[in-house]
Amino acid sequence: MRTASPDAGEWVDGFLFVANRPVLDFLNTKPILADGPTELLPDVHALERWLIASGTVTLLKTKSLLRSWRQSSEAEAFRKDLIAFRERLREAVLRMEAGSAPSDDFLKEINARLQQHPLRSALRRRNGGVVRETFFDPAEPADLWAPLVDGAADLLAETETSRIRQCESCIVHFFDTSKKGSRRWCSMNICGNKIKVAAYQRRKRDRDSE
Repeated sequence: MRTASPDAGEWVDGFLFVANRPVLDFLNTKPILADGPTELLPDVHALERWLIASGTVTLLKTKSLLRSWRQSSEAEAFRKDLIAFRERLREAVLRMEAGSAPSDDFLKEINARLQQHPLRSALRRRNGGVVRETFFDPAEPADLWAPLVDGAADLLAETETSRIRQCESCIVHFFDTSKKGSRRWCSMNICGNKIKVAAYQRRKRDRDSE
């Protein structure tokens, strides 16, 4: 199994963004690096950085609020709950990639969290038209569930489940948005080129041995 190189251009502030779905990028916050499985969200500050790097949090007011929570026991409790949720989400995604449905227990958990932490929405005028935008206004760390569980719900309700995949060469998950649905790797920079070079070298050895 190959490791992800932290020098690749898809890394932002120490986090990998190649999945085309923020919830899958969240799932990829425990990649395999040179030293083995690596937790990229070991503390509240790291979670704050990921929320900003992923675009989950964009407003200056919310960013300031996140900073104020760095030493908060509530924020640390939320982080621990989120890490545990990530592993349950991983199990659900692996089931979907294998052609099965998520477990009933996990669907019940998602439904409960959607009820507890709903996203708000509003209609806005944009470019001569009207768009519906979702947003959240957190008052406490637990309110950060809203965008994350909403993204998880969208993923679980995805109809093109065959496009939810795991890289053929590492543990990174992604949603294939290519026109032909032929994406095989997390990234050409991280795994794709290595596989192509290895295949070329293998073919060359075969030709040389003939």
